[in-house]
Amino acid sequence: MSEVAKAAGVSVMTVSNVVNGHRYVSEATRDRVLDAIDRLGYRVNVAARSLRSGSTGVIGLAVPDIEKPYFGQLAALIIDRAGALGYQVVVEQTGATRENELGALAHSRLRRYDGLILSTVRLGDEDADQLRSDLPVVVLGERLTGQGSVDRVAMANVEGAREATHHLIERGCRRVAALGAEPGSRPGAGALRAAGYRQALDEAGLPWRAELQVRCGFSMADGAAAVRVLLASGTPFDGVVCFTDTIAIGALRALADHGLTVPEDVLVAGFDDVEQAAYTVPSLTSVAPGHAEMVDAALRMLTERIAGHRDADAHEEFTGPHRLVVRQSTGGP
Repeated sequence: MSEVAKAAGVSVMTVSNVVNGHRYVSEATRDRVLDAIDRLGYRVNVAARSLRSGSTGVIGLAVPDIEKPYFGQLAALIIDRAGALGYQVVVEQTGATRENELGALAHSRLRRYDGLILSTVRLGDEDADQLRSDLPVVVLGERLTGQGSVDRVAMANVEGAREATHHLIERGCRRVAALGAEPGSRPGAGALRAAGYRQALDEAGLPWRAELQVRCGFSMADGAAAVRVLLASGTPFDGVVCFTDTIAIGALRALADHGLTVPEDVLVAGFDDVEQAAYTVPSLTSVAPGHAEMVDAALRMLTERIAGHRDADAHEEFTGPHRLVVRQSTGGP
């Protein structure tokens, strides 16, 4: 690093800041340092740094599907915020299987990551013991619900879906369909959002109708297929609450293909407030779950545990602050 600093005409600390991805270095200085690194063939000796400091400066992020807009947005935000704290992020895709979620834990230990942020879909309370180890872990998700089992960051799934459904009812809908529902399943995001949907119907004095609750996957194709099922069945509906924005984008496509206009014929709301929601035609009303707040909470919990500032038996839970972003698909601006 001293040789790189001399060749670039900067301090060793500046070289360290560039190597570790700190943002507070000018673009011109960063370019000079990177050019010197290339010319001199400098490489970080991760093993030596780990032995000296007990830290690799790397955290893992395991998500179900990086292609999904929500998880792509989540990963980008974590990488940005972690970089400001001096950490690099390695992203792994689990495919939403229990085997791969457990594998992400094992890989993180073997690769000597400083910690892991794990988005769980299939792990349940029965797997909590596997998370209790010397590897700092923060879980993003709903299935690990045991009190005090692990640091966890969650969404306001029930409250958010309830608010979105109330919004449609207040706009005049009386037969609101729910897409992505998981009635009677374990407490994943879909089941919790289904509970919020049903709460809103109960509070408005509207009957719950099994034919309006369509179970489907969380992709755009799944959302389009679910709407086609509703239309083919002849079940009348005037509103649709979609349990992800990707489902909602597919629903918009299927409604348009059938000659129905949104919001004139059907009102549509989503969940997650991904960036694409503001650019659909019409723009999509969606529940914003507090992305930045959840990422900041997860990184705070993780870095505190990495630094040894948390009691091993003291675990924290954080729920993101949600809000409904009203756009054109429900008659908004």
